[in-house]
Amino acid sequence: MNIIQELAEELTIKTSQVEKTINLIDEGNTIPFIARYRKEVTGGLSDEVLRTFGERLTYLRNLETRKSEVTKSIEEQGKLTEEIAKEIENAKTLSEVEDIYRPYKPKKKTRATIAKAKGLEPLANIIWEQKETRPIEEIAKDFVTSVDNTVEKDKIVVDISDAINGALDIIAENISDNAKYRKNIKRICYREGIISTKGTNVEEKSSYEMYYDYAENVNKMPSHRILAINRGEKEEFLKVKIDKPEEKIINLIEQDVIKGKTQFTEYLQNAILDSWKRLIEPSIDREIRSDLTEKAEEKAIKVFGKNAKQLLLGAPIKNLTVIGFDPAYRTGCKIAVIDETGKLLATTTIYPTEPQNDVENATKELLNLIKKYDVNMFAIGNGTASRESEQFVSEVIKKAKETLGKDVLYAIVSEAGASVYSASKLATEEYPDVNVSLRGAISIARRLQDPLAELVKIDPKSIGVGQYQHDVDQKKLSESLSGVVEDAVNKVGVDVNTATPSLLSYVAGINKTVANNIVKYRDENGKIKERKELLKVPKLGKNAYEQCAGFIRIFDGKNPLEVTGVHPESYEVAENLLKTIGYDKADIKDENKLKQIREKLKEINIEKTAKELKIGELSLKDIISELSKPGRDPREEMPKPILRADILKFEDLQENQILTGTVRNVTDFGAFVDIGVKHDGLVHISELSNSFVKNPSDIVQVGDIVKVKVIGIDKERQKVKLSMKI
Repeated sequence: MNIIQELAEELTIKTSQVEKTINLIDEGNTIPFIARYRKEVTGGLSDEVLRTFGERLTYLRNLETRKSEVTKSIEEQGKLTEEIAKEIENAKTLSEVEDIYRPYKPKKKTRATIAKAKGLEPLANIIWEQKETRPIEEIAKDFVTSVDNTVEKDKIVVDISDAINGALDIIAENISDNAKYRKNIKRICYREGIISTKGTNVEEKSSYEMYYDYAENVNKMPSHRILAINRGEKEEFLKVKIDKPEEKIINLIEQDVIKGKTQFTEYLQNAILDSWKRLIEPSIDREIRSDLTEKAEEKAIKVFGKNAKQLLLGAPIKNLTVIGFDPAYRTGCKIAVIDETGKLLATTTIYPTEPQNDVENATKELLNLIKKYDVNMFAIGNGTASRESEQFVSEVIKKAKETLGKDVLYAIVSEAGASVYSASKLATEEYPDVNVSLRGAISIARRLQDPLAELVKIDPKSIGVGQYQHDVDQKKLSESLSGVVEDAVNKVGVDVNTATPSLLSYVAGINKTVANNIVKYRDENGKIKERKELLKVPKLGKNAYEQCAGFIRIFDGKNPLEVTGVHPESYEVAENLLKTIGYDKADIKDENKLKQIREKLKEINIEKTAKELKIGELSLKDIISELSKPGRDPREEMPKPILRADILKFEDLQENQILTGTVRNVTDFGAFVDIGVKHDGLVHISELSNSFVKNPSDIVQVGDIVKVKVIGIDKERQKVKLSMKI
C-alpha cells in the first residue's frame, strides 16, 4: 500500500484529498493557511486533522526511506530474496522493518559471532537440520582445533564441548533474529502479558504507593499509569517487570524448530531456552516498554496540546484596569497595576501574609491604588499563599465598597510559567527597569486581560496544563505545542499594530526575525495602514505575505476588509458579494448598516452565488461569516473566568454542596476543577457523566465553567473529590 492510500485509510478521507494536501504541504504552505484558505483543495480538512496528516506523512516517508536502505543493504550482502523483499514492502512500522533486518545487520562482538569466527557455523547447521545419524560427539570432533595447528588464540576450539556450545550459541542468535518468531512472541506478550510493579522500599512514603504491589494487563494499562510507573522506576521507588506466558512462547518456537525426537532434540531445547532468556526476552521487554511509552507520550502530548489550546483561547477580559497579585509569604506579595491597554502603571510589594502579617499597611496601599487608578479587577496567581492572599483581597474589596463606593472583583489566574517569563530575555527587554520578582505580577494581570497575547511569551511546556509533560520526548512535545500555539494565534488573528514579536512570530509564514522586523518597521514608520504594506518589511517576501496576510488584522486602516479574516486574494469576491446585496465594503464599519448586511447575507443562496462569483462554496461561507462579524474575536464565545468578590474556605466545604468552578486541567483519568479552595478538586472520569466516558476531553475542556457536587473531603491532605453527576 502506498503512502497516499495509507493516509486515506488512516484518516478516512479520499485519495484525491490526500494527493492535493501533500502537494500543498510540499509547496511550503503552512497548516493554518491550508486549513483556512485552501478548503476547496483539501475538502475542508481542519487544522487538527492537517497536523496529524503532516506528522503521519513525515513518519511514512521516513518508513519508505528506511525500507529502501534495508533492502539495499540486504541486496549488497547477496541475501535478498523475493520473500524478504515482500516482507519489507508490507511492513507497517519502523520496528517491523528493523525486525526483518536484524539477521542481516552488521553485529558487534557476540557469542555467536565468536563461534562463527571459530568456523562452527557448519556444525550449527548440522544440529539445526537434525538429519545426521553419526553421534554428535563424533561430528563435533572434526571442529576441534588440533594442538599442533598455528591458529589465532581467539579462533581455537578447545574440545568437543566447546564446539557444541559454540554451535548452540549460533543457533540461539539465529532464533532470536527470526522476524516471524519475534512478531508472534510480541503479539502473545501484548495479548497476555502483565506489567507488575513492586516498591523498592515499601515502608517509604511516596506518591507511588499504589504501585508498591501492582499488576495490570499490558494491553489495558492507560497512558497516565505507564508514565507514572516509568517515573517511579526512574526515581528508584519502583521495580517494573513484564510477566509473560513463558511456556507458551517456548512451545511456539519448539514446535517450529524441533522435527521429531532425535539426538539433537535436547541440544535444540537448550538453545531455544537460552535464546529466550538471554536474547529474546530482554529485547522484547525493552521494545514493549518503549512502544508503550511512545504511545503514552503521544497521548500525553495530545492531551497537553488540547488543554493548552483551550487555555490560549480563553476569553479575554477587556477594557478593565487590573491589579496583578503574585502571592508569597516571606518575600511579600508582588503587585502590578495594568491599564486596559496592558500598559504598566505602578508596582509595589506588600506583606499581608506570614511571617510579617502587615495587613493594615497592605490594605491601605491597595485601597490607594484602587482609588488612584480606578481599578476594576484583581488577578490573583494560584501559587504559594494564593488562598491566604485571596482571603486578604476579598476583605480589601469589601473595604473598597464601603469607603470608596467602588465595586471591584477578583479572579484566580494560573501562574504557571510566570517565573519562567520573569527571568527571560524577553521580559528583560520589555521591562528593563522592573525588578525580576515584580514581572510575574505583570504577567498574571495581563493573562486575565488577554491570555493568548501573554501566554505566547512563555515556553508552551511551562503553561502547566499537561500530564507528565516533563517525562515525554521533549522534541516531539515542543513541535506539537508550537503547532497548537500557531493554530490558536491564527484562529484569533493578530492586530499587527499592537502585537509583540512573540505573538507575531506564531502567525503563519512569519518567523522570529520577520516578527522583529515588523515591529522595527512599525516603530520607524508609524502604524501599518494596509496589509500589502507588509511587503515593505525586510525579509517578508511574497510567499510569506500569502501565508500571513489573512491572519493579520488592521483596525482603522485604509481597507475595512482588513479587520476580517478575508484573504487579500478574495477581496474582489467579497466586494462583489456586498455589491450583489446593495452595499459597499465601507458599510461594514457602520453598525446600523452592518445589521442589515447580516440579514441579507443570511438569505444568500450559497450554491448559486458561488458559481456567479467563481469561488468555492466553503470559501464563500467563510467570507459571509467574516463580513457578518468584522473584527470579531472568536474567544468572546469562550466561557469567561469566574469573577468573585468573596472567598470560600476549605472549612466551609460540606458533602453534597453544589459549587461552580473552572476546569484547570484535563487528564486521562478526569478533570481538575478550581472551586475556590486551596487545591483544585478532582472529578474522576467515573464522575464526569451518568453515561460511560471513554475520554474526559469529550465532556470538559480547560476553561469550562462547570457545576460540581462535593462528594469527598480529605481534611488531612486538603483534597476534595467532586462529581458532575448532579
